[in-house]
Amino acid sequence: MILINLLPHREENRKRRRAAFFVGIGMSAAVGAVIVGAIFLLLQYLTVEQQHRNQYLKSAIQGLEIQIKDIANLRAEIDALKSRQKAVEDLQTDRNTPVHLLEELARDVPEGVYLTTLHQNGKVVEVGGYAQSNDRVSELLRNTSAQHNDWLEKPDLVEIKLADLKTTGRDPQRLFAFTMRISIKAPAGDVPAGASAPASGAKTNKV
Repeated sequence: MILINLLPHREENRKRRRAAFFVGIGMSAAVGAVIVGAIFLLLQYLTVEQQHRNQYLKSAIQGLEIQIKDIANLRAEIDALKSRQKAVEDLQTDRNTPVHLLEELARDVPEGVYLTTLHQNGKVVEVGGYAQSNDRVSELLRNTSAQHNDWLEKPDLVEIKLADLKTTGRDPQRLFAFTMRISIKAPAGDVPAGASAPASGAKTNKV
């Protein structure tokens, strides 16, 4: 009978399996380290790229903020220029208003009406004088209405009464003292500068 000792062979197989096991663990650890390193590098790359994008967006936002400030400054300058232009236009209109006012009144005052006072307060003119009759005052109110004037509107009779005038004639004249208010309006089309002076043939009756 032949006896074979298998113990050394089994021990050798066990050593090979143990070595293969450790080699497998080592390779797995190496592969895992490579994967972790690759993921780390990828995250680093993405982080740097995101930081670059954030910096670009920040720079773009700062540029837009500067442009917005410039636009706001331009709008403020435009508004200031418009305000100055309007002030100049209003000044020009206010400078010509008395001329147009006197021209309109000279044309609208009928026969038998005599103006003695004229006061302007803003856009309202208070006119006082004497009339030979109530009809003359009514005619003056009609003449100064908006339908017949470019600069006057809304005439309002404040007071009319029999005038107490001392006369030296044999037949004292009966007159009515009146006070009226007239609003000044801005005409749709301004009158040319050459036509702003009162006409030489216009009739102005004053005492």
